[in-house]
Amino acid sequence: MGRPKRQDVREDQVKGLKYVDRLGPLLARLHDVGTARDKAGNRTLFFDQYCFLVLLFLFNPLVSSLRAIQQASQLQKVQRRLGCARASLGSLSEAVDVFEPERLQEIVQELSQELGPIARDARLAEVQQTITLADSTVLAALPRITAAMWRTQRKGEVRHSWALHTEFCLDRSVPERMTLTNGSNSGAAHERAVLKEHLQADRCYVMDRGYFQYTLFNAIRAASSSYVCRVRDTSGFVVTAERPLSEAARQAGVTQDVVGRMGDSCKAAKRPDHLIRLVCLTVKPHVKRCGAKGRAGPPSDGVLRIATDLLDVPAEIIALIYQYRYTIEIFFRFFKHVLGCRHLLSDDPKGIAIQTYCAIIACLLVALYSGRKPTLRTYEMVCYYFLGLADTQEMLAHLARLAPQA
Repeated sequence: MGRPKRQDVREDQVKGLKYVDRLGPLLARLHDVGTARDKAGNRTLFFDQYCFLVLLFLFNPLVSSLRAIQQASQLQKVQRRLGCARASLGSLSEAVDVFEPERLQEIVQELSQELGPIARDARLAEVQQTITLADSTVLAALPRITAAMWRTQRKGEVRHSWALHTEFCLDRSVPERMTLTNGSNSGAAHERAVLKEHLQADRCYVMDRGYFQYTLFNAIRAASSSYVCRVRDTSGFVVTAERPLSEAARQAGVTQDVVGRMGDSCKAAKRPDHLIRLVCLTVKPHVKRCGAKGRAGPPSDGVLRIATDLLDVPAEIIALIYQYRYTIEIFFRFFKHVLGCRHLLSDDPKGIAIQTYCAIIACLLVALYSGRKPTLRTYEMVCYYFLGLADTQEMLAHLARLAPQA
């Protein structure tokens, strides 16, 4: 659902403010963040109010830009419900310099605790750990962001971007962490380095081949977690044991299930310190139509190779776990195209981080309200409800038609 062109926002079009009232006590603790620098005592826009205005942008398709947020802040209804005064464009764009976006992490954690598993596939009962999908997405930003400059390999043109490194909880169908870096995907901003920095215990990390690194595999094991990761078609592997394939595995497309060692040609410090299982599946090669602006990886040979340290889980379940990795791609589309986060309200790293955390909160609110994972249709219905185009009975009827989650 695309955002409309800018138009004046009327007071009767701003609906649904009461449905974010539950955030009031949570965000209230942020009210004084950044006020220590206000020696003159003339601040009129506070952190909690700014977050509410960002949520207004996320939940109301008519509020499609920073200028639209500024206009909405002039409405008495918005001022009354959010407890804020009229905000100028200058205050909206500059206020983020003094806010602390990491303080929103505790809000995300508290809302996440209220949200129980809503999308658990019964076939994944073999995996006792929390299945966590890891990936990153690049957001194009304004040209004056010089801190995130990087050059493409193809034409050498300068691009300006931010990367959001995401850890997505499959059970709850919501992101648990999104880390903002520049878009170079190198050094400390590389997706492998960012994941390694935030590893947690009792997780099963599901990753694409961009995360393939032996030292990362070792770090995940050292954190008392496991991994399921696609590896390159050219990755060397020394088989020490071959496992028979069950009929269920064959039906899932598994052609080989072996255990062995990888990285024998590497220095000892960079080799895996454990046995690795390799599960191979036959797949239809995907031809990426990247055009002039995209960057495609090497073509596939029609075999999907999945490395894991889960030695006791059936091969067909390993294949199923990796199949669920594409859930995070669906979320990225929801995040950028539906929540409108392709449009950045700020070019400041703190402002982008605040918008990101508020988007996570929006996803949590949709899931908590509906009892379902965020989908395009449910999000559209929530927007219609907030705009006053759908009444309570129509909203409840939509929720009743949704298939119950396992």
